[in-house]
Amino acid sequence: MAVPQASWTILATLRWTADYFRTKGVPEARASAEILLAHTLGLSRLDLYLRHDQPLNPEELTRFKALMVRRREGEPVAYLTGHREFWSLDMRVTPAVLIPRPETETLVAAALEAAKDFRGEGEGPTPPSLHAGDVGAGLQPTPDREHHLKTQNLKPKTSPLWGAEVGVGSGAVVVALSKELPALEWVGLDRSGAALAVARDNARRHAVLHRIHFLQADLLAGLKPAADFALLVANLPYVPRAEWELLPREIKAFEPPGALLGGEDGLDLIRPLIRQAPQYVREGGWVLLEVGDHQAPQVAALVAATGTYDRIETIKDFNGMERVVRARRREGTG
Repeated sequence: MAVPQASWTILATLRWTADYFRTKGVPEARASAEILLAHTLGLSRLDLYLRHDQPLNPEELTRFKALMVRRREGEPVAYLTGHREFWSLDMRVTPAVLIPRPETETLVAAALEAAKDFRGEGEGPTPPSLHAGDVGAGLQPTPDREHHLKTQNLKPKTSPLWGAEVGVGSGAVVVALSKELPALEWVGLDRSGAALAVARDNARRHAVLHRIHFLQADLLAGLKPAADFALLVANLPYVPRAEWELLPREIKAFEPPGALLGGEDGLDLIRPLIRQAPQYVREGGWVLLEVGDHQAPQVAALVAATGTYDRIETIKDFNGMERVVRARRREGTG
């Protein structure tokens, strides 16, 4: 950028950066430039065009150039800004969590459709909060419980309606569902303490922390088996190792491998969750699993093999790929 500072208006900076990103092979070059410049200036992307002739000062140029260099090296835009939109909600993200993908909104939509089965339930008093005797080790306390809870391997109190998400990551799914389904109280589980900290912050920012009880656990190991949950949703790592090797550097070098890699065939965590789920989902309740491309038939077969579900469905994402396997627990199987 060896030109006089006065030349660097918002529009000139955008055009130069987008062209530069294209020459370096940066995906979505124009969008990357817009988002990073808007973040630097504290503006919306629309504001960039409304103020197109506004010059950048030296400090703004310095901060923007630093972001531009990191983007050129492949660092995802969401990590550079610390934010990603999901279900029309602004989610905070860090390198400790997988960046929420648009296709995962299919999981939210499928869960909301399943929740119509429970319309009218849970509309009385708010379910009781979890206390030290109600949840397992690793619970991340909400603001009114800022003490360490050491009770081991217990389950949440019975309440009119409970939901659970296994593998919460950034919390995008469970926060979106909490916003949409105010009658439900949730347990959010993840084996990563760093991810749970991000999820808890997102729940706080969107005013649903009082209804989500975060627990550090491997799959459902932190809860005693009891058929309490009306909804159990999961977006577990499902990328097979062979596909992992082919992923772009932007993903492999920056996003947490543990949030993506699902073993040789991608189902290392999905299989045990399918085996565990019938012990935790109530009769008439739903299990919803996000799966990778072409995995839905195999996952649906694994679900059917448990013999505890009377409806097993696959749901396509906006690209036409079967993205979610949804199963209803048969009545009379408890």
